Amino acid sequence: MNVELLGPLVGWPLMLLAAWGAGEWLFRHHGFPRVSAYGAVGLLLSGIGLSQGVAPQAALGFLANTALALTLFELGYRVNPRWFRRNPWMLAIGVAQAMLTFGVVMWVAGLFGIAMDQRLVLAALCVATSPAAVMRVSNDLHSAGQVTERMLHLCVLNCLFAVLLLRLVVGYWHLETSGDLGLAALGSVYVLVLSLVAGAVFGVIAPWLIRLATSRQGTTVTFAILVLLLTGIAQTLHLSPLLAALAFGAVARERRIILDPAQRNFGALGDLLTVFLFVFIGSLLSWGGLLGGVLLGISVLLARSASHVLVNVLGARVSGTTFRKGALTGLALMPMAAFAMLLLEESRLYGFDLARESLPTLVGLLVLLEVIAPIVTQRALVAANEAKPEGS
Repeated sequence: MNVELLGPLVGWPLMLLAAWGAGEWLFRHHGFPRVSAYGAVGLLLSGIGLSQGVAPQAALGFLANTALALTLFELGYRVNPRWFRRNPWMLAIGVAQAMLTFGVVMWVAGLFGIAMDQRLVLAALCVATSPAAVMRVSNDLHSAGQVTERMLHLCVLNCLFAVLLLRLVVGYWHLETSGDLGLAALGSVYVLVLSLVAGAVFGVIAPWLIRLATSRQGTTVTFAILVLLLTGIAQTLHLSPLLAALAFGAVARERRIILDPAQRNFGALGDLLTVFLFVFIGSLLSWGGLLGGVLLGISVLLARSASHVLVNVLGARVSGTTFRKGALTGLALMPMAAFAMLLLEESRLYGFDLARESLPTLVGLLVLLEVIAPIVTQRALVAANEAKPEGS
């Protein structure tokens, strides 16, 4: 029976139930990352046509942005910007990693005859690391240690550089289509700066609203509502809700606002939205372009991962870790599907037509990363001996 016939009020809950059940069973009995199972269910539903037309795309896109924004807020809250000042080699690693990844992916895509415009989009998106995947895997494992902290801090830098590079590509596209250099430059600066400012403003006003909460759950709900509001404002103003949420979390930490560790991933609300996010991302991908793009996807995946590992290994000693932990950090940064897809969708909704044209090129890579990448992250954290058993 087609889920579409049941309508969105029944169809999506059924799909989420299937994904959640698969994730719990595979995690408990086989140690399989939950997010990989969620993504696999989304891909399966897309492949057999059950996720098509079940609900309006705009509404689902807003919900997906909110889900990722919650994760980005938590990521921004967990990172410590002062670490980059105390250990500038980490910042250098982040910059070198982004530039090398961009250049290598551009080169590999060129070998496959991909048009320059689409190569730029692909390379910019490949700089990103998906915070939803690395945060959820880290939370599931209760991981803590040097590799975990490096992974999270480099994930922030990768997200920032990916947004910046894609905005530069959008500016270049506007310049090519309109010939207006001022409009191209202003559009890129407008999105980046105002997105960060919007998130920072929410971080400043948050303490006054937090005082209204009378419990730990109340604090978590207040943050969740603020992230929801920030996402809506950012989308309305054509800003980046992802970048705004990251800035919100970072400023909230600097303001010494306490977010209880027991409410990791925003509790049950975050768990539900995480399931939805990965099912939604999987449902966006078309199996029709998989076979044609699988060789490109494998090549880009290997080149991207090799860039991450190489830079982190070369910078390991000077940044205060071992070569082994540097390599594991590079491998742990493999996920990118959720962040890249929402960044692409966001650009498409704001008039960047090249985003839609570039999706078939990305399908093979994103299908591989949707399922495989969280497993690699999980194995890297376990190999680093940073995973902790439940209840420890």
